[in-house]
Amino acid sequence: MARPRPEKKREPQAAAGTKILPMELQVGDRLADKTGDWEVIALPYSTGGRTHARAQKIDQPASWEIRNWDAVKHISVKRATAEEDKR
Repeated sequence: MARPRPEKKREPQAAAGTKILPMELQVGDRLADKTGDWEVIALPYSTGGRTHARAQKIDQPASWEIRNWDAVKHISVKRATAEEDKR
């Protein structure tokens, strides 16, 4: 008889610096680029190979803009953990 396959152990992903596809963005995710730090305030949507999401600058909550990315390129985000949501 064949031996059972050993179970693969998966490393838990860290909350900071997670690489995801743009369509996997969630409200509350934080991004950083050369223009500053951004927080996603609406779910993403796709059009013609691009993914768009409404985001606001962390230090300017009254203003927002639509950020966009190639749909197949991974982006780096900081996702809030359950402990941070409780605060």
